[in-house]
Amino acid sequence: MSMHNKQKAILEIIQQALKKRVKTANQLRRIKAQVIGKYGIKGMPTDVEILRIYNEEFKIKNEEFLNLLRTRKIRTLSGVAVIAVLTKPYPCPGHCVYCPTQKNMPKSYLSNEPAVMRAIRYKFDPYKQVQARLRALQDNGHETDKCELIVMGGTWSFLPRKYQEQFIKRCFDAFNEKKSKNLEEAKKINEKAKHRVIGLTLETRPDYITEEEAWRMRKLGATRVELGIQTVYDDILKLNKRGHTVQQAIDAIQILRGQGFKITFHMMPNLPGSDLEKDLQMFKDIFSKPEWQPDQIKIYPCVVTKDAELFRWWKAGKYQPYTDAQLIKLLTDIKKIVPPYVRIARLIRDIPEVSIEAGNKISNLRQILQQQGVKCNCIRCREPRQNLEDTKDAKFTKREYKVFAGREIFLSYETKKYLFSFLRLHLGKTAIIREVHTYGQMTPVKEKGQAVQHLGFGKKLIKKAEEIAKKNKYQKISVISGVGVRDYYRKLGYRLEREYMVKKM
Repeated sequence: MSMHNKQKAILEIIQQALKKRVKTANQLRRIKAQVIGKYGIKGMPTDVEILRIYNEEFKIKNEEFLNLLRTRKIRTLSGVAVIAVLTKPYPCPGHCVYCPTQKNMPKSYLSNEPAVMRAIRYKFDPYKQVQARLRALQDNGHETDKCELIVMGGTWSFLPRKYQEQFIKRCFDAFNEKKSKNLEEAKKINEKAKHRVIGLTLETRPDYITEEEAWRMRKLGATRVELGIQTVYDDILKLNKRGHTVQQAIDAIQILRGQGFKITFHMMPNLPGSDLEKDLQMFKDIFSKPEWQPDQIKIYPCVVTKDAELFRWWKAGKYQPYTDAQLIKLLTDIKKIVPPYVRIARLIRDIPEVSIEAGNKISNLRQILQQQGVKCNCIRCREPRQNLEDTKDAKFTKREYKVFAGREIFLSYETKKYLFSFLRLHLGKTAIIREVHTYGQMTPVKEKGQAVQHLGFGKKLIKKAEEIAKKNKYQKISVISGVGVRDYYRKLGYRLEREYMVKKM
């Protein structure tokens, strides 16, 4: 069979699918089977192959057909395309007993983790990592004009400053598909680039956050910081050689929130020295006490790997992980108390089962909890994904909770079941919009239509936030905007001032 024949067959599949207005994978599969039989082709064309030819040959795109061809649709159903990259191996200031330490790997990362394997393939080059992820998403039918860049690799703040700046510049150059003279130029180009960075996440330790460090992160373009909190008990931090105190974590949170950053906590139940009762109380504390109050959490139950000091403790009988049943019960109890303004981003670390000596090896914990009917009000569990028929019933909702040195106001458009759009407003020394997010399949920047991202929820919430700031006597309101969203805020009357988009009341 010639490649020409296969291409002709794929073109006929596309034409028939469009003519018959196929809506399901089964309908498309039947057309595929009929056409390949006609052409005598062995092996059914993949959706990726059909998608590539469709994009090459058809100028006018049918969104319904495109969505049918997309693989792993969930990658852009949260409204953005997530691009994760890894920094090069570099020493870490920590000596945590649970942390794997592999040669030539960033601290705490294993060479067989999916994201790490990609980084190794490109020799940790940030430019090549970004370009590869963009290509992979595009090949699978995903839009990539609104991207969230997540930088992994341990303690970002411990890396040499020159390397930090060059790393982020190279990432922006990859998104821009154009080399720049310096980081500032790269950021400026990205405001109108094909692939715009609407959010940038860095991860670090709480004891490395100062007012100066937070500002440096902001100048790099960061909008979210992931903090390795791990536990809220000083004795457990000390036993596990974490190297920072609870108070240092609280101070870091206050600094970051004051500068408008979105904050993700890494929490680690089942640490040596803890127990089920303490772990549940830990989550009750972070969700209720004003010194904590995360926007997002990643729950990483402690596991034993060969490259960690904890392996020796476990072999000597000094540490015993929870059973699967105990862990599932704990996670069930945690999910029951998650506030509606918090998002559970992850329930486990993406460590391959083969590398886990002891501890949780269940990779689909979230799915198991869902099957057991666990009720969770977290943001992720209320994302609409493709369920957009209820948007007409969405109502404006306002929630307020106390934090250190200020108030947090969570505004949203939601139904009882789905959260379609939300905004985080911090009222402290200044009024800062820390996050605006609208869910649903990501739509291109210039494309208009009936997608949730174009129903105006975001603009309505920004208007509500401005009214609240004005009512509370603030002279101006700021937004910690991603570089690629600056133009959006300019159209709403905001102007760039010292890395923030600002509007005077």
